[in-house]
Amino acid sequence: MQHEALIRLAVFLGLFAALATAEALAPRRARTYPRRGRWVTNWGIVLADTVLLRLFAVAMPLLAVGAAVDAGARNWGLFNHLLLPGWLEILFAVLILDLVIWAQHLVTHKVPLLWRLHRVHHADPDLDVTTAIRFHPVEIGLSMLVKIGAVYLLGASAIAVILFEILLNGMAMFNHANVKLSPSADAALRRILVTPDMHRVHHSIHRSEHDSNYGFSLSIWDRLFGTYIAQPRAGHDAMTIGLEWQDTRPTRFIWSLLLPFKK
Repeated sequence: MQHEALIRLAVFLGLFAALATAEALAPRRARTYPRRGRWVTNWGIVLADTVLLRLFAVAMPLLAVGAAVDAGARNWGLFNHLLLPGWLEILFAVLILDLVIWAQHLVTHKVPLLWRLHRVHHADPDLDVTTAIRFHPVEIGLSMLVKIGAVYLLGASAIAVILFEILLNGMAMFNHANVKLSPSADAALRRILVTPDMHRVHHSIHRSEHDSNYGFSLSIWDRLFGTYIAQPRAGHDAMTIGLEWQDTRPTRFIWSLLLPFKK
């Protein structure tokens, strides 16, 4: 769709700036490491992800939105054979795609090879808005393949896919952000959405806790499938974020990219 990439970029940068400002004004936790070094590494990983996706777009032009357009033109997928109102089709598509991403996230924790890739995200020793964009390029590529397959099976419209990706990126930044919400606001929001306090449990150093709260946008899937943990055992202020590397190594760009290939 025309201007789709520009719209998504503008929304992404606007939300990032707003959440980064909120972190500076009302942080939830004290930082373990200076922001500058971590941010350079995490943004460097984003650039590597972007290069990989650009290469994908050359070798396989139909990424998620393109797959939606192609599925519609070929009359492929579930929604292209159902006579649903447009708004209802978009709602169902966004809900199902969010469930697909929840399931994909769970699988990355359960399959050892995928966990090697995903632990690049979990190795970050602090949690803030840049952690939301810290994913190994290979994992990003695999995730795109999953989304493309889901879009073809569903026959989701291009507008549904765009709205879903904007929601996914925006909610990922929100629930990774180091922002302080009042207990009442957190309790109200997490009935439907994944809040920063809810997702922070998922970044605990304890395996039992980081194998929970897999949602990026909606909290309902973790409640429905029994993977919901309300609070970390040590409390939000005392809990340890990250994995076994409690030193400066995860804040380094090359070390982070090579982590999946280390023993």
